[in-house]
Amino acid sequence: MPISTFFLVLSGLLWGTGGLIGTLFGRAAGLSAISVAAYRLLAGGGLIVAFLALTGRRWPTGRTAWTRIAVNGLLSALFQGCYFAAISLTSVSLATLVTIGATPVIVAIIEQARGHRALGRAGVITTALALAGLGLLAGVPGGGLSETAVLAGTAMALLSASGFAAVTLIATSPVPGLDELALNGFGFSLGGMALLPLAAVLGGGLSFRPGLASAGLLAALAIGPTAVAYTLYFRGLRKAPASTAALLTLIEPLTAAALAALVLGQRLSASGIAGAVMLLAAVARTVRADSAHRRSPHRR
Repeated sequence: MPISTFFLVLSGLLWGTGGLIGTLFGRAAGLSAISVAAYRLLAGGGLIVAFLALTGRRWPTGRTAWTRIAVNGLLSALFQGCYFAAISLTSVSLATLVTIGATPVIVAIIEQARGHRALGRAGVITTALALAGLGLLAGVPGGGLSETAVLAGTAMALLSASGFAAVTLIATSPVPGLDELALNGFGFSLGGMALLPLAAVLGGGLSFRPGLASAGLLAALAIGPTAVAYTLYFRGLRKAPASTAALLTLIEPLTAAALAALVLGQRLSASGIAGAVMLLAAVARTVRADSAHRRSPHRR
């Protein structure tokens, strides 16, 4: 497995822990989902900036670098905020299904339209397999939702998917002199600040009584699924196609489901297990296709 693909797989595994850690942090701190998202970006970004300062690394310079940081930060606030807005309007399963399912489709369509990489028959099969598996794993959303709520939630989830797809596509063209740590550190800090007013108004405020459990969970959320995961993802995007990276993000719900079963005792149904197997098959096909593409004589 190429090192860039390994980084993408590892980032998906780490992202899969974010849902569980974020849920536990929200319960311990008494925060809403969107407030947890704001804290996640602020803590993760602040942690990276502190690391840059303590290690004496050069901070970004130049208009191009800071423009990319601002774009990355605002897009991060967009897809995080819209995702949690979709959850509040509908359900976790529907928001996850639309957001994560739409992202690789949007990326593949844009890449093909730009002539960067044709999806091909194998790519279509892999994408269809992944989406079917995700649908089975997420399950049918709970009833009792109005048509207006479903439409609004779906629109928010599609906006979230578009934001993450944009981040993925932009990251394939890195700015010289701007590494992943600086991009995410300052970008997430900006994105967290952009989410603060929304969290304060719609999320019931940001204040909570700090304790050992909430502080530890916030640190875990900031380090693993935020600072480390996104840094690895952007590092992998330096050499991997955006469509490959977007498909490998499907490891996130798979990991989250496995952790929910192991830690929270939430058993998967027969259809959920079938969906997990299909997702694993799609991930394996993506990794194998990417490795074969890199070894091809035409690419060399």
